[in-house]
Amino acid sequence: MEGKRYAVLLCAEDSEYVRKKYGGYFGVFFRMLAEEGETWDVYKVVSGEFPEEDGDLDVYDGFVITGSCNDAHGNDAWIHRLITLIQKLDSMKKKILGICFGHQILCRALGGKVSRSPTGWDIGVRTITLTSPSPPWSPTSLVPPSKLSIIQCHRDEVREIPAKAEVIGWSEKTGVEMFRMGDHIMGIQGHPEYNLDILFHLIDRLVQRHLILEAYGVEARAKMVLAEPDREAWKKLCTTFLKSRS
Repeated sequence: MEGKRYAVLLCAEDSEYVRKKYGGYFGVFFRMLAEEGETWDVYKVVSGEFPEEDGDLDVYDGFVITGSCNDAHGNDAWIHRLITLIQKLDSMKKKILGICFGHQILCRALGGKVSRSPTGWDIGVRTITLTSPSPPWSPTSLVPPSKLSIIQCHRDEVREIPAKAEVIGWSEKTGVEMFRMGDHIMGIQGHPEYNLDILFHLIDRLVQRHLILEAYGVEARAKMVLAEPDREAWKKLCTTFLKSRS
């Protein structure tokens, strides 16, 4: 029997550091989600590389949409093309896991609203409260705790979820940290795939691009020295959703 096949829709340009150390952001997701016997492909949608709708979509058991430096409320041509693809995948009931930008673009594509957060950037490790501790796609063997810590790095947020969606996670700063739609779509605002090394690298890039003040970056780093995200719990939650374990 042939193993399952998944695709990562890459929405960010790899930095040289992440490419050399982790094999790019695809490598980061591959390490978190891939298991023996599976095939994982990557489409650099940010560069206009998409799966062909006529044949490529059917071969995949699930899709992962990554974070991005672009705004999910933007109007780049590739973003509009991604929205069309998401709507097609939704109609096919394909599993889709959206992370950060991916979480936001899922909401936008399916009828929700995304904008700048009125409270500004969220960078660091934040505690998420799960409002649905045992969702329908979760087996009885996986009942996640009611609170999990996750790495955050975003300044946009979901302001309104799609009509048929449900909020399943929130934090003190962001009202929609997680949502699900049916049994086939889940969005996570934070980064379950990141470690602190990747986040520190991103902070440096944001400072260099003048997107955050250097003092803010220094303060964010200092707060995270002793912080530890619940990476194993997030890995289990994401793989369980994507692969429909029972």
